[in-house]
Amino acid sequence: MKNYLKHTLWLIILVLVALIGLSDLPLITIDGYTLRQVDLLSDIRKTVPKEEPDTIQLPPPAVKPAFVDTCKTGMTCIEDYSDSTLRGMTLFYEAINRMDTLGRPVRIAFFGDSFTEADIFTADLREMLQQRFGGCGVGLVNITSTTHGFRPTVRHAYHGWQTHAVTDSLDFEHKKQGINGHYFIPSPGAYIDLTGQTKYVSLLDTCEQSTIYFYNKGNLSLTAQVNKMQEFEKTFDASDKLQKMSVRGRIGKVRWRVNHANQALFFGATMDGLRGIVVDNLSIRSSSGLSLRYIPEKTLRDFNEQRPYDLIILQYGLNVITPEGGNYDSYCKSMALTIEHLKACFPQAGMLLLSVGDRDYKSSTGEIRTMPGVKALIRYQQNLAAETHIAFWNLFKAMGGEGSMAKLVEAKPAMANYDYTHINFKGGDHLAELLYETMIYGKEQYDKRQAYEKE
Repeated sequence: MKNYLKHTLWLIILVLVALIGLSDLPLITIDGYTLRQVDLLSDIRKTVPKEEPDTIQLPPPAVKPAFVDTCKTGMTCIEDYSDSTLRGMTLFYEAINRMDTLGRPVRIAFFGDSFTEADIFTADLREMLQQRFGGCGVGLVNITSTTHGFRPTVRHAYHGWQTHAVTDSLDFEHKKQGINGHYFIPSPGAYIDLTGQTKYVSLLDTCEQSTIYFYNKGNLSLTAQVNKMQEFEKTFDASDKLQKMSVRGRIGKVRWRVNHANQALFFGATMDGLRGIVVDNLSIRSSSGLSLRYIPEKTLRDFNEQRPYDLIILQYGLNVITPEGGNYDSYCKSMALTIEHLKACFPQAGMLLLSVGDRDYKSSTGEIRTMPGVKALIRYQQNLAAETHIAFWNLFKAMGGEGSMAKLVEAKPAMANYDYTHINFKGGDHLAELLYETMIYGKEQYDKRQAYEKE
């Protein structure tokens, strides 16, 4: 009988090899049906856990939407065109937030023309800001005035001074002028009296500090008399830097007297608070603003060292407008250089450009209308603010736009003069409130943005 045992053994071995080989084949799908994979050694095969990654892949973080500034309905808001240098309103808002640690008042320099001279507009803006943030006093006052009782916000008397202003046609030396576009030369015994005022707006009856500013190329002696009682005398050696003398206390009246001076130039004296807000009205009648460019850089830097500002407001245009409108390219190019000059000399200050307000004229048909040049100049001024990266406020729009000056003239009581160009103190109060409200709203928006970005 033939032995087939070894054939059977080889058949078993062949089947085992085939089955083991089938376990390495990929999955086979026939007509949509996937055949089951053969794995003869699955029960004895060692299971190796799949290696997990060291870190878990997280979904990308949600992008935080940017904070969007808003403007209240009916409000003409400040438009801030500042770049990374933040030369719009930011530096001013930051100064207010640091008021408790700043060690001095937050100061505003208001440069303008006859629209705001005599403290029209600025008196009420000053009062509103001081009532909210603290402070007192009228700020910087020129040594002399153009007329007696020129500013109702301070009682001002003086004697023994030669007065020189940038508006003089003769004998004015630009290199001698101060930040206010003036310089004053004393004779022996010259004095200036400043007395707090109670009849117009609040917080002007007394102040906490009075300071006088001057250059002296020779020896100089000054006396300050406070409230007609205490006297403080001080002598100064020659210096090429701006100098000052200050007195403190509850000051209702101060007299500054020059006992002796050799080659001295004086600029102004102040009634200020030690904290809070200070607003200096530096407006000059007939100015276009271009004369600021010719105040020596050294002088402005010296003033910035002795009396730093946190916001510079520029209000010009009445002396630039032409009835027909037209091209203001040349003016704006020069004004851009003026703005850069101020930026360089006051590097810590924000800057706000106010547009020209409404100005009316009588048309050929006898109608009172907005002068065509007004709206043309405003477009140039807004573009000027954007190109120099500062802030802009459309005063024309805020006061009501076309024909608004006529409405102020016809108001009861009247808020503007019959020249249909200049506001009076009633009108100044009205317009100052509009600017104050938009400044406060702007600060609230700034604070909200800061809080949002810290979340």
